[in-house]
Amino acid sequence: MIIREWRGRANHLRGNAYPKHLRTVVLPELRRLKGFRGATLAKRKIDDRIEFLVLTRWDSLESIRSFAGADTERAVVEPGAAAALIEFDARVCHYEVLEEVADEGTAIRASGTRV
Repeated sequence: MIIREWRGRANHLRGNAYPKHLRTVVLPELRRLKGFRGATLAKRKIDDRIEFLVLTRWDSLESIRSFAGADTERAVVEPGAAAALIEFDARVCHYEVLEEVADEGTAIRASGTRV
């Protein structure tokens, strides 16, 4: 499994606009793509801004190509997302998942099998 990491920053006065866009526009589109496994949205306050961290999970880099195109490290930022943010990363990072830890300390391998 591959994690795709991206960050965007918003004015604190418009802090709800990006999460709403993600939920109503981006996630429905991603759910239709083969190889998409899920997403996490997190935020933190930095001075008068809010930084959003988006982690999407994919089966492989091949499945990411169906979303991002040939340049898999190029950020895909829809106009609605760009309008909700004051700045955002133009490039993303990818990480190969070695293992995940579920509740009660159960390790889950990247393949999804419990250890």
